[in-house]
Amino acid sequence: MGTVLSISPATKKASIMDAEAAVEGHKTDKSLKRHSMFVSLSWKKLVANSAKKGAKKVTPNPLPTRELPSSQVAQRNNENIRKTHQTEEKKPKAPIPVPVPTVPTQNSDVTVQNGRLASVQKQPSSYSLVSPRRIIIQASTGELLRCLGDFVCRRCYKLKELNSGEVILWFRNIDRILLIQGWQDIGFITPANVVFVYLLCQDTITDSIDSSVELQGTFQTCLYLAYSYMGNEISYPLKPFMNETNKDVFWETSLRIINRMSAKMLQLNADPHFFTEVFQDLKNHRDSSEATLDR
Repeated sequence: MGTVLSISPATKKASIMDAEAAVEGHKTDKSLKRHSMFVSLSWKKLVANSAKKGAKKVTPNPLPTRELPSSQVAQRNNENIRKTHQTEEKKPKAPIPVPVPTVPTQNSDVTVQNGRLASVQKQPSSYSLVSPRRIIIQASTGELLRCLGDFVCRRCYKLKELNSGEVILWFRNIDRILLIQGWQDIGFITPANVVFVYLLCQDTITDSIDSSVELQGTFQTCLYLAYSYMGNEISYPLKPFMNETNKDVFWETSLRIINRMSAKMLQLNADPHFFTEVFQDLKNHRDSSEATLDR
């Protein structure tokens, strides 16, 4: 036997409404899908179009250049040159140095009083501004040594047996000892150094000396100071210059020479005119008989 299914009207109505709602929901889903698809397609087209527009660059056509005639080119060049000169003229120029005028006066000085130049009478002075006349003198080392020996012999006239060769021998022996012992590499005896020794002897050796030993001690003291001042080495030993018996006299004489002759020793090296005077003075002490033989 078959089964009979009975549906109430309310249930039937509810089922119909559910079916209609399902159909409407399906339609709504389809419309939403279509709309989203259209939106995505339109967005893609918009992006693609913007990319194409950005990739395309419009290059404007260059304007055709027109060549100017040569007369106009020359005219514009002249105008540019004229403007350049006008610009340079407007720039500030550097001040031109003005030479300071000199006043060619011999017996007057110039001083400034109230912003004006005023001449003042120059006082006479013993010092001349003009350099002394240059004197050229020549002499060999041997000649100057003989002159030095002659000077010592004339100054110490009480020593009758003294001769110039003995004084020269004292000088050469000390110089030879220093070379042999290695205290110096080259000899000290040169024309300039002989003049320096003469300057010290002229002040130190007096006519009151009446002993050869005293004269030799004084002369060797002058040699020690000359070597110390003019020598090529830093220091020199005392033994070749000093005797054991006159140590106190040696130092007393050395200090006395330094106190009296320091200024002249410096002047002899700094002032060529003073050196020339001392040189000529030493040369004048040469024995007249020897000078006659040389001629």
